[in-house]
Amino acid sequence: MLFCAAMTMNGPDPVLHMLHGRHTSLVLEQVPGQPPLWRHWGARLPDGVASGPGLIASRPVPTFSLDAPVPFSLFPGFGLGWYGQSALLAHRNGRDFAQGFATSNLAAEPGRLICTLDDEVAGIRVVVELALDAGTDVLTVRTRLTNRGSQPLAIQWLAAAVLPLPAGALAVRHHHGRHNREFAEAVDALGHGIWLRENRRGLTGHDGVPGAVVMMPGATEQAGTAYGAQLAWSGNSRQCIEWLDDGRYQWQLGEFLAPGEVVLAPGETLAAPDVLATCSLAGSGGVARNFHGAVRRRQAWPGGAMRPRPVLINTWEGFYFDHDPARLMALADAAAEVGIERFVLDDGWFAGRRDDRRALGDWWVDTGIYPDGLRPLADHVRRRGMEFGLWVEPEMVNPHSDLFRAYPEWALQLPGRPLATARNQLVLDLTRPAVADHLFERLSALVGDLGVAYLKWDHNRDLAPAGDAAARAAYRRQVLANWQLMDRLRAAHPQLEIESCAGGGGRIDAGMAARVQRFWASDCIDALLRIGLQRGFQQFLPPELMGAHIGAARCHTTGRVFTLGFQALVAMQGHLGVEQDITRMDSTERAKLAGWIGLYKQYRHLLHGGEVWRGTAGDGVAWHAAGNGLEWLLILYRTAVMEQRHTSPLPLPFLGTGRYDIAEIRPGETRPHQLYDGAWLAHAGLPIPPG
Repeated sequence: MLFCAAMTMNGPDPVLHMLHGRHTSLVLEQVPGQPPLWRHWGARLPDGVASGPGLIASRPVPTFSLDAPVPFSLFPGFGLGWYGQSALLAHRNGRDFAQGFATSNLAAEPGRLICTLDDEVAGIRVVVELALDAGTDVLTVRTRLTNRGSQPLAIQWLAAAVLPLPAGALAVRHHHGRHNREFAEAVDALGHGIWLRENRRGLTGHDGVPGAVVMMPGATEQAGTAYGAQLAWSGNSRQCIEWLDDGRYQWQLGEFLAPGEVVLAPGETLAAPDVLATCSLAGSGGVARNFHGAVRRRQAWPGGAMRPRPVLINTWEGFYFDHDPARLMALADAAAEVGIERFVLDDGWFAGRRDDRRALGDWWVDTGIYPDGLRPLADHVRRRGMEFGLWVEPEMVNPHSDLFRAYPEWALQLPGRPLATARNQLVLDLTRPAVADHLFERLSALVGDLGVAYLKWDHNRDLAPAGDAAARAAYRRQVLANWQLMDRLRAAHPQLEIESCAGGGGRIDAGMAARVQRFWASDCIDALLRIGLQRGFQQFLPPELMGAHIGAARCHTTGRVFTLGFQALVAMQGHLGVEQDITRMDSTERAKLAGWIGLYKQYRHLLHGGEVWRGTAGDGVAWHAAGNGLEWLLILYRTAVMEQRHTSPLPLPFLGTGRYDIAEIRPGETRPHQLYDGAWLAHAGLPIPPG
């Protein structure tokens, strides 16, 4: 074939709708009788760019095809000629299983497109809202479906977003894992088929955030084109990437729905979770930075803005269930002396709680341990200049508890099925108003009576079975009820902060990030393992939300031994805390800990709220940089014994063209400064000291 290109001003153009970010653009083509067609999502296009002929007009009809093939659209239907994954699977008692949508309205606003799609035959309306934030290049997709028919509509699948990926997409980077080993990275090649990930655990799950990163050829951590998407949802999820007949891929994300879980009565609406999606021309690291900006804009900080993230101490690995008020007050004294700003009392403070087999649900203070209640400890903590925090697990109940004995029907269950316990506990049915009201009253009383500034909110098991009072699947309604309970509690106590914990990293997602101020990334604080784990967390969420602790020298979960300095440098990537009984430290070690805490406080304005760059440099070197363009903090890790006599210099691609004053810093030490040109450091690299 031979083509000739010459400039012309003639010829009708298709109707295009565009959204532009800093570095990316989104283009939809409006066609009669169909949803808008995906034409482009990628590098920034000039304003007013013309596409040439429309998508349908520019393509011949393939052999053995419909005479009018159905092209890839914003919301592909099922059963009328689109043979790929459809955006909807639904029916009315077996009828209306096929859907064909037409655009009834497409409203364009600055940075936003709102597309209303109607199927008049099936009686279904779908509204898809696309908002591209120019500051972060993150696209937020919101999808709502309304049953406009006269009979109930059963929903099997509703895509929260349908996204295009270019031909040539090479691989998908995602995360898997388990309790104590979250965010293990995996890379799968994309081919002529479907890549599928589903979660059916009832909460986000230890095996990964409901999202992924797609790499184009040549893309790396620092350069090249990469796409990312994540579902802002704390429950069951599904995402698939499917090869299409024109060489492109479609990427769908949404809730995994249990059988019969969503049946819409006439007039009812189902709102899918938000999807955050982005294209970056700066590799997977650029995807992460875009996501950080978008999640920060969704944050609900007390007072409306993030304050410096306070250093905390958590009592779990130092004390477990062995609570002693005198020892805990001594811990508070030691914590204040080393510069800790928040004291969190973990599991074991409430009535009859001596181990993990009893008392969950009985949320009043154990007077056998605390004869005067928790007020003396809380007041002592505050007198030492720290905030008082408390561990709770509101959504759970032990069969061996007063609450369960009084209200056994309050647990999620199914008639005729066994009550399956995990960690000796069951899950309370938050969809029952009486349960939600009871939990709100108990939590609100604790926060108000004790002056609690911070709740570590745990959730130590998956959902099975998840039947409500009517024996119907309650997975998604349980998530919404949990969100509503958190929102209600924070509305009653506006200064309260909440940490989301689910056996560590079992409920980490952008939906939860809109209502909590911290995530416990993993119950494992092995510093070497945490380097990769925290890299996975920060692919989707910003570092100030990531709890990262300095534990005992010998890690409680892996038995490996680490120096205090190495642990501190790993914990400094996130919201720093301490997880050990520091009263057992000698004065020298305690002084070192105070030094590292002081260093964190000195530089947390760089560690939180700015840009994050990460990478590896070979020869066992990993690095993490955080800053604001003018000032940067670079942390280097030696993860293996050197193989080379001299480690190669480390390029610093985040630096600008000015001159930089570089100094190695350690607590209590002053090192010589060196002046470097930013361009030199970006390309030739920074010499790495041996270690």
